[in-house]
Amino acid sequence: MTNVELVKQAYGYFETGNIDGVMSVFDPAIEWNECKGMPFVQDDGRYFGGEAIVKNVFMHLPEYFDGFQIVVSDVFGEGEKVAMEGFYQGTNKATGHPFKANVVHIWTISNGKLIRFFQAADTAVLSR
Repeated sequence: MTNVELVKQAYGYFETGNIDGVMSVFDPAIEWNECKGMPFVQDDGRYFGGEAIVKNVFMHLPEYFDGFQIVVSDVFGEGEKVAMEGFYQGTNKATGHPFKANVVHIWTISNGKLIRFFQAADTAVLSR
């Protein structure tokens, strides 16, 4: 499996709500860099390890957003770096406004596992 295929597999797991599948492609010490503008982020938005990511990111998504989805437009990369271009879609629970926000994720892969995640998202659109 190529690194691009591995990242596509991770998004497939996330789309179907298969968190165990998502965790299976994460390195146990994965570094996660969430945008500081996400409503649930505290401090610098850096989390380490799958358990911290589930607790500090994944579990908060349904608290703040209805129908949250990642819409993947493209996944591409070379070597250990893979990028995803797409959108976050859903409705902001606090405001009731639907959103479609640009997002880019950069993944680093080593030995068949995702070891680092970096997010760039239009959090201004998410917070409307």
